[in-house]
Amino acid sequence: MIKLDSIEAVAFDLDGTLIDTAPDLAAASNMMLAILGGRPLSEPRIAALIGGGVEQLVRSVLTLSRDGAAPDPALLETAAALFRDLYRQRLFERGRIYPGVIDALRALERLGVFACCITNKESAFALPLIEAAGIGDLLAFTWSADRPEDRKPSPNMLLAACAHIGIEPPQLLYVGDAQSDVLAARAAGCRVIAVDYGYQNGCLLAAARPDGVVSSLTELVAVGRASARQSVPCVNPLTEP
Repeated sequence: MIKLDSIEAVAFDLDGTLIDTAPDLAAASNMMLAILGGRPLSEPRIAALIGGGVEQLVRSVLTLSRDGAAPDPALLETAAALFRDLYRQRLFERGRIYPGVIDALRALERLGVFACCITNKESAFALPLIEAAGIGDLLAFTWSADRPEDRKPSPNMLLAACAHIGIEPPQLLYVGDAQSDVLAARAAGCRVIAVDYGYQNGCLLAAARPDGVVSSLTELVAVGRASARQSVPCVNPLTEP
């Protein structure tokens, strides 16, 4: 396990790491499918598709529902717009914060370790979701891949976060539940821990070779450190002028 002595900041993925969003994403997906005349999918099947952004999720859901037939651009555009409207209405209706998340974030705060969220989820959903879940005050900032080129496994957001906080990449620990999280951290030169309770197959995570795997975020703070850092404004240089 990585000791926090060498870590100045911890960045977390959102879906499948901090919050179990699958119930609400699945509900919105199946409502979209029903409106478009598609057959519904099980929640576990939809959960396995989470992590690549709205277009990727909608494309995958439509393809599975249509027995492998990929949607044409017009259908994909209509479905994505419909999904966004439906999901916006139920961001944190059936979802939940994973056990151990709040305790871990509070412990990091006490230890003086900077905590933030870096996610592929669009900011239009990520920011209100985090506020609805009540963990906004425990995260210095939340950055979203609103531009396709910044979406993990791209290292763009992680590198920008390091520069913004004022640390070198090896001083940032990234925590996520997907292979793309591990690949993004590796490409950025950051340390990376995977959680085993998220949405991706354990074999894929193992193949990505993270620095460690935890079953609860409280395992991250078993070993502490002492020096505090000042807060950093919540400005994403990848999207703000």
